[in-house]
Amino acid sequence: MAHNPQAPQGPAGQHDPAGSTQMFRAFVDEDGPRPPAATSSSGPRVGLIVGIAALVAVVAAVVWFALS
Repeated sequence: MAHNPQAPQGPAGQHDPAGSTQMFRAFVDEDGPRPPAATSSSGPRVGLIVGIAALVAVVAAVVWFALS
């Protein structure tokens, strides 16, 4: 374990580990409220599904004509 010379020594050195978590949260939240995360639209997903369905239809038509 590394020795931290800036840490308090002795009985005062027995600190609550939640204190460092609180300091970290204060540091992270320093910038203020964040904008909400952008929601993903279903546009690209719908296009992918339609494209796959079209590909299956084309392959089925090619197989139909090849076997007839």
